[in-house]
Amino acid sequence: MEQKMIEVKIEDAALRQAAAEGMDAFVGTFVTALREAIGGELTAETMSQLTADQVTLLAWDSLHSEVMDGGFVQLIHNGYGPFMFKNPVAKAFRLWGLRDLSKLVYDAHTLYVKYGQEIERDCTDEEFMALFERFSEFDTLDDAFVEHEEEWTAGIADYIDNHIEHFAQIAS
Repeated sequence: MEQKMIEVKIEDAALRQAAAEGMDAFVGTFVTALREAIGGELTAETMSQLTADQVTLLAWDSLHSEVMDGGFVQLIHNGYGPFMFKNPVAKAFRLWGLRDLSKLVYDAHTLYVKYGQEIERDCTDEEFMALFERFSEFDTLDDAFVEHEEEWTAGIADYIDNHIEHFAQIAS
């Protein structure tokens, strides 16, 4: 039995307005539509009903929100390590033309393999805050992400714009 793909629809007017507001709003429109289509949470079942590009966009959204808020340590501690590093996310970014982002994710993967289990453990808020000092090797990666975030968001917006049909149906 063939699995039904989740339909993602965006109103043309909403998309045009988002595009006029800038790349963050443009990308955000697709992320919001995707999250609504999957009921707010990416599960193994919903992941199998999305295109590779849709899953990659959700990976970007998780990576972006977690790293901009608290770096790779927070991303890993909040349970995104397996999704980010045990799936071909870095390869997908490379295929989207984002070589530097791909390399950054591969570099973070190396540290995830080394420290991931320890960072993922349950801990108190105080112990969580101490993780940033203990795993300061991530600092350089966090800084590089923040430094290039705007450029990578622009690259993602460009990729989406050139492959809209991989992400959503545009309704007039």
